Amino acid sequence: MADTYVLVHGAWHTGELFEPVAEHIRAMGHSVWCPTLTGNRAVDNRATVGLTEAAQSLIDYLEQNDLSDVRLVGHSYGGMVISKAADVVPGRLRRLVYQNAFVPLNGQCLNDMVPPHYKSLFDQIAAASDNAVMLPFPIWREAFINDADAALAQSSFDRLNLQPYRTFTEAISLTRELAAMEIGKSYINVEQDAAMPHSMPWHPRLSERLGLFRLVACAGSHEICFTNPALLAQKIVEAGRD
Repeated sequence: MADTYVLVHGAWHTGELFEPVAEHIRAMGHSVWCPTLTGNRAVDNRATVGLTEAAQSLIDYLEQNDLSDVRLVGHSYGGMVISKAADVVPGRLRRLVYQNAFVPLNGQCLNDMVPPHYKSLFDQIAAASDNAVMLPFPIWREAFINDADAALAQSSFDRLNLQPYRTFTEAISLTRELAAMEIGKSYINVEQDAAMPHSMPWHPRLSERLGLFRLVACAGSHEICFTNPALLAQKIVEAGRD
């Protein structure tokens, strides 16, 4: 049976970077869409875009393409965006799938869930870069894509784009907590992900906020979309299927 998946990228990414994953899911017979959020398009003003605009762009995308019964997948920062979409257009969604993604409580921003050293780093970068942030390459290489060789780490980093810092600092507004939402939820835990220190893990620290959810695990880094798109596609389908 063909299902509909919408893959929502994380910070510094675009929808295009998830196309290799999407192609593997399409090969399994499913429909896959890969939008680029407001804030990560070439024309966007990184100084002014916040979480509200990014989430609204996803909601608009679902409505403009009349997508329904959607398995909505969010990677990393994308978890913030799909959480807001679930609150606004739950009738279009079949299941939420978080892939090493942030799971906010009402009134939280992304920075509330990261270790203090990340916040301090991003504050400094944003102050010097018109309120936009980028990961320094050494952090990308060692913490985000630690399962890649040097060439892939560099080539993938070269495809990233500046992130509007307001998407990290603006609090989400939810009419109900995610655990109370009557929608299927899954969490994919990629187990060698070191983007968050293992003393502040993605799972179970954030995943448990979903209430009842399906847990799917696999080996890999935070950027498994680059290093093993076929495996990630398999796990997304496992997480999204009925």
